Amino acid sequence: MKNSFLSQFDKVSEISKGMSGDKKYRVEKGGQAYLLRSADITEYKRKKNEYDYLNHLNQASLTVPRCIAFEKCDEDAKVYTLLSWVVGKEAEKVLPNAPYCEQYAYGVQAGSILRKIHENSPKVDTAKNWYERYFEVIKPRLEAFLQEGISFVGDERILRFIEENKYLLKSRPLCYHHGDYHMGNLIINAGKLWVIDWHTVDFDNIGDPWYEFNRIGIEYPMFAKGQIDGYFENQVPEEFWKLFALYFATSAITSIVWAKYWAPNELNSVMALNKSVLDMFDNMENTIPRWYRE
Repeated sequence: MKNSFLSQFDKVSEISKGMSGDKKYRVEKGGQAYLLRSADITEYKRKKNEYDYLNHLNQASLTVPRCIAFEKCDEDAKVYTLLSWVVGKEAEKVLPNAPYCEQYAYGVQAGSILRKIHENSPKVDTAKNWYERYFEVIKPRLEAFLQEGISFVGDERILRFIEENKYLLKSRPLCYHHGDYHMGNLIINAGKLWVIDWHTVDFDNIGDPWYEFNRIGIEYPMFAKGQIDGYFENQVPEEFWKLFALYFATSAITSIVWAKYWAPNELNSVMALNKSVLDMFDNMENTIPRWYRE
């Protein structure tokens, strides 16, 4: 390795998995493994904010990677984030072989951790409320669906539900997000969950705490049910369900144009997800999903 920063490690293996613009490496030094992320030096401020946020959560003793170092390297115009390596398997690989009781228990852990992440959020400093932040991003995506999306039976029900309930976002609190809280970013080791991949920048990682449920793993209903129960400690407020349905349905329908152009191999699964949304919420007439009720 010619790079002076990478040359300090005994072993360097690039990681190709994931859709991040960062380069990722599994590195070793003195027999200890770490995760190293590199980004262009123009990303310095954003990457420093990410590192500081994760370090803040370290102080709260949450099961997240430990912050080791953050450095700017002028030699190659990169910024480097060095974190502890989290050992284990992704939840999405463990859950298929786990009995329902274990799936639910892992879900409860996932929900409890997410609640603690939100409870330990640093103070949010932004002039815009959540309604403004959300629809600055979502409105163009909805318009794109209307102009060049792929229609399906019942899509007008989803669009009407969004329009009739979007006012709910005007009174929502703000906190810092993980940003991509799903089973692929939850690592299981000896029955304990760890949360990885803290680099998503959707909405600058600031928004309604409940928005994070839009990536909940409905493929495993017991896990999804456990995550909601764990987050709310078995006392789910009634107002949660409308917002959950709103975020989940909006995320699904606005993914169609994205998949059409950027991930055509995923288009069939995205279309199937939208159809399942209608079934899940009884054609948008019941905001408590069918899998939770059953």
